Order: sequence, then structure tokens, then C-alpha cells
Amino acid sequence: MTTPPAQPTAPGPAPSPALRPKGRRGRLRLAATRAGLRTLERLAPPLGRAATFRVWCTLPSGAGRRRDHRPRAGEVRRLATARGGDVVTETWGEGPVVYLMHGWGGWRGQLGAFVEPLVAAGHQVVAFDAPGHGDADPGLMGAGYGTLVEMTETLELVHRTHGPAAGIVAHSLSCVAAASVVRAGVTTERLVLIAPGPGFDQITRHFTGALGLSDRTRAHLDQQVLHYTGHPVTHFSLPGLGADGAMPPTLVVHDRHDKETAHAIGAEVAATWPDATLLTTEGLGHHRLLADPATVAAVTAHLTAARALQEHPTTGT
Repeated sequence: MTTPPAQPTAPGPAPSPALRPKGRRGRLRLAATRAGLRTLERLAPPLGRAATFRVWCTLPSGAGRRRDHRPRAGEVRRLATARGGDVVTETWGEGPVVYLMHGWGGWRGQLGAFVEPLVAAGHQVVAFDAPGHGDADPGLMGAGYGTLVEMTETLELVHRTHGPAAGIVAHSLSCVAAASVVRAGVTTERLVLIAPGPGFDQITRHFTGALGLSDRTRAHLDQQVLHYTGHPVTHFSLPGLGADGAMPPTLVVHDRHDKETAHAIGAEVAATWPDATLLTTEGLGHHRLLADPATVAAVTAHLTAARALQEHPTTGT
């Protein structure tokens, strides 16, 4: 998959930092972005589409996304990607592998609270940074940008390197990436989706609507999703990815007051997937639940359930 240098290689999610202004300065930046994109859309459509892509693929920033909950340093390794540049993995313990996958604009340290309990339960834990995130090299669009395709390719690369998955823990946008990879054939015994986000059909509608862009621009974004990924936007909707029972036993964790991704999304996934369970938290938001002791305990219990059953099988009479 290749694209002109001025355009991203794949679509990003809706919650661009440009659409979540903070304070007067943030609101002024949003107004300027909206005015600029609308002007380009009208006077120079190709340039407008390229600029819209770049805003869409801009990574968010914030202290919550850089919090480090790792109990100690693990074994760090850099892996070369097929597109150029390195991603980073960090490994703790020995045993069946559990992968920790950060969300949009996040990094591996955010999921560090899961390391110690999973290692104590006999797992090897592998956390990693996708291109443009954490300590990984920038992606194809350069520093400050990211794409869903690069996130899914990173999980595939790490899986090939470290071996079969006993479990995958994904946060936010990476829930879609992880489910897409599992749907495509990467197997895992168990799956955990923490604060999953909306489908891309909702994302493009929200994104273009918030910027005051036309239906034509939204249709172009939808078409680019199909062109770059081989799937229509409707494919990247979590309920649909597992509605037929193709997903392994899944725990969905979502806070009722999450301001970035609505609790209703996690509830719909849990209601739609035949082998999914919903854990609702209260007052932890989008990031704090990653280090909440009760959440960590529930995730660990879910991921170790299959192994416990194998070691201590039940018998009927």
C-alpha cells in the first residue's frame, strides 16, 4: 500500500486533538482549522482532502496517555517494520504470552499495571509501541501522526516474533485493531477490550460534521478506508466483527462516564458478541481504569481462566 507523501497511508480515528479544544486558545485553533479546511475543500479539493487526512491522523497528546504504570523495566527490543522504522517491545516473565496493546496516542507504559499480576500467574507479558507512539520510530507520515493500519501491522509483527497469544489486552482504538487482526486469523485464547471506540462509519460522520465539511468529503474518507485497507468503513465496527461468534471469550471493560468513548459502545459489543461479558466501572474515565486494582484483577482472572481450567479440569458424572 503506497500513497503520495502528502497523504496518510490509512485512516485514523475521529477523536483528533483538533476536535477537543481546551480553553480559548484551543477553541481558536479549532475555528482556524475548520475555516482552513472548508476553504481548501471549496477552492482546491485535492489539497483539502490531503489536509483533512492529516488532521484526522494527528495523534493526541496528554499526561494521561504518557503515564507509566510499569512495575519495573523489562527486556526491551526494537523490531524493524516492513514499511521502515522500528517498533518497540518490552517483555516480562515466562510462560504463555499475553500482549498489551496501547490506544490512539498512548504507549506501552499505560498498561503496565497488568504486568505483575499476569507474570505472577505464570504468563509472559509483551507490551509494545506502534509507529509514532511511545519509543517507536515515527510512522510513514512522520512524527505526530499515526494510522490504524500501522497499529494492526505492529500486532501482527509482534505476534510473529513472540509467538501464539494466550491473551490480548487492547485499549481504546486498538480494540478495533486487535479484533480486526483476530478476525483475519491471528489466534488468541482470550481477549480483553478496554474502553472500545465507535466504528469508522460513525467516526467519519462525526469528524466531517464537527469540522463543517461536506458529505462529499466524508464519502471520500469512506472511500479511502476501502482503498487502503481493503474493507469498507462498516467492517471496522466492533459489534459486527464478533457478532457471528468468531471471537474468543472476551471481557469488555468500560467506564460509565468515559468522555472519549461512550459506555454504550462497550455495552453493545458485550450484548452482540455471543461469548463476551461486560464489566462496567464508575468514575474512572478513559484512562484511570487501566491502573484500577479491581479492573486489573478482573482482567487477570479472565485471562487466566482458560489456563486454570486446563490445569484443573472439571469432570461430570
